[in-house]
Amino acid sequence: MSNSSVTQGAVPPQDKDAEKAVLGALLLDPEAFYRISFLTPVHFYLPQHKVIYEAIRDIINDGGRPDIIVLTEQLRKKELLDNVGGRSYIADLSSLVPSAANIEYYANIVLNTSIKRSLIGISSEVHALCFQAGADASDILDEAQQKFFALTESGQKATYFRAKDVLTSVLAKIEERTRDPNRLTGIPTGFKSLDFLTNGFQNSDLIIIGARPSIGKTALALSMFSHITVHEEIPAAFFSLEQPREQICERLLSLEANVALNSIRSGHITSPELSRLSDALTKIYEREGSCLVDVSNMKLLDLKAVARQLVRVEKVKIIFIDYLGLIKLDRANAHMEVHEMMAEISRELKGLARELNIPIVALSQLSREAEGKAPTLANIRGSGAIEQDADLVMFLNRPREADSKDEGSEGIETDLSLSKHRNGATGTIKLVFKGSFVKFAEKE
Repeated sequence: MSNSSVTQGAVPPQDKDAEKAVLGALLLDPEAFYRISFLTPVHFYLPQHKVIYEAIRDIINDGGRPDIIVLTEQLRKKELLDNVGGRSYIADLSSLVPSAANIEYYANIVLNTSIKRSLIGISSEVHALCFQAGADASDILDEAQQKFFALTESGQKATYFRAKDVLTSVLAKIEERTRDPNRLTGIPTGFKSLDFLTNGFQNSDLIIIGARPSIGKTALALSMFSHITVHEEIPAAFFSLEQPREQICERLLSLEANVALNSIRSGHITSPELSRLSDALTKIYEREGSCLVDVSNMKLLDLKAVARQLVRVEKVKIIFIDYLGLIKLDRANAHMEVHEMMAEISRELKGLARELNIPIVALSQLSREAEGKAPTLANIRGSGAIEQDADLVMFLNRPREADSKDEGSEGIETDLSLSKHRNGATGTIKLVFKGSFVKFAEKE
């Protein structure tokens, strides 16, 4: 027997008694609404229950108390009382449950059945699309993923915690830190001065590294990525939306082996350099948690899907994205301004960092106004929302004339300015850019 024959004519998942119990409990104790505020009228199956729940919610939001009389009057004013079964139906609801003690249990049943109905609806839409002549499979898959992810987010429940309960876990962490005060609480970047200010990159943080083109954003990110994966042996992922993975690997070999990138690409390599390259290659090869993603014009939805997979399968602890301006919205409105798109991308990345509980480091170009002067938060290209969403914002800066000079053995001095730090100090760190190896080191 086929699945279609099993489901044909079947009643969609629903629980009328649970819906009635939720409404009846709210009439007995309106304060219970705040324990189930994740429910919306859409989650109810019966049309009259959608109307009643929406009316109760409106009364509460207006500061009222929805007992039988108040709710009946509200529905009468909107000429909806007869549609829900009249005053007698509302009176019956309040007699179904003795108290509101179990309202969360009833609400979860309502939510669960609603999600199942939505899954059936999405599956039916995908089924119909697959039978359309000329429909592109990747477009269908993309639309299905969007709908499923949106459904996942719609089921999330907001809640709160008492401070005294949170303090217990905080105290345990403080005690652990006092036993080893020099140990970083976050992921070490390889730059001691930066780690001193930040205590390492912290979980759930969105970190922005901004600079004008050709100053070295990618080089700095790869220097951090290499230190984290090769030397700290912490699984990390590098999303390169601009360069193919082979070029990224060449740059990693160059900075790890201290062999000029031009030599690697031209093949003019000395025996000592070849030996260092072999050692560096072995180190990188053995780090199974080091992952590269190279997709040009990557869609935000795909980025989030791959990030979730990397954390779940590869146990990745930090993600680098090079760079923000190359991420594409899945269904961007043709009339959407650039700053609006960047604001949405920024919000989504911050949400992703919190969801996965890892740091996300995203590179960003700066506006032309930053040319020739020290960058500020106002120079972040695209949107002030990036500044708002980010937990850490740092800028790379050096005079343009410095690029035309011979860097010598010491490299070109470059400032790394920590301009925003939501949970700590700001400051400027002196780095040196070693152009031959396309990497940064801390100035002694």
